[in-house]
Amino acid sequence: MSTIAVVDYGMGNLRSVAKALERVAPKATRVLVADRAADIDAADRVVFPGQGAMPDCMRTLREAGLEDAVRRALASRPVLAVCIGEQMLFEHSEEGDVRGLGVFAGRVRRFPAAMQGPDGARLKVPHMGWNRVQQTGAHPLWAGVPQSSWFYFVHSYYVEPADEGLVAGRSDYGLAFTCVVALDNIFATQFHPEKSAASGLRIYENFTRWAP
Repeated sequence: MSTIAVVDYGMGNLRSVAKALERVAPKATRVLVADRAADIDAADRVVFPGQGAMPDCMRTLREAGLEDAVRRALASRPVLAVCIGEQMLFEHSEEGDVRGLGVFAGRVRRFPAAMQGPDGARLKVPHMGWNRVQQTGAHPLWAGVPQSSWFYFVHSYYVEPADEGLVAGRSDYGLAFTCVVALDNIFATQFHPEKSAASGLRIYENFTRWAP
């Protein structure tokens, strides 16, 4: 039996993520909400969620004693990072002037305070709601997900990779921004697949079978 570990360091929408994975995973797959390093190390695949403020996420990840286990997973197995989990992969965030894990070069930027939509109306920050996502190229986790599909976002910050080759998806909210990055065994989304209906479930389903 294979295992998917959902990293529990106290800062994620864990129940919704686990339920979504259980819904689409093969019968021989166990979904485990994991708050121990040993369970993350033993898993075949790892989902790394995050919710709230990045400084709090970085602090609680370390206080939970799970940072090294997450780093080992990122270096060796399929990992799907979600929302703040994606942001934590980068070097630095403007939110609290905090360092991330530094797996990817780049920074996390805040949406400008004064942005306008196509109709001239002021856009609110945080960005909350449904937006279309443009896939920038083929990837196994995009399989069966139509181009320009809608996904659900809740965020005030977005990643700005130093390497454009990392970008796997973009969206637009007052400005064009990167919302998906991918490299080797890592796929990371700013949006919440578990809140994104059929398209989000398809990403989770693809992840349960992904063998990079």
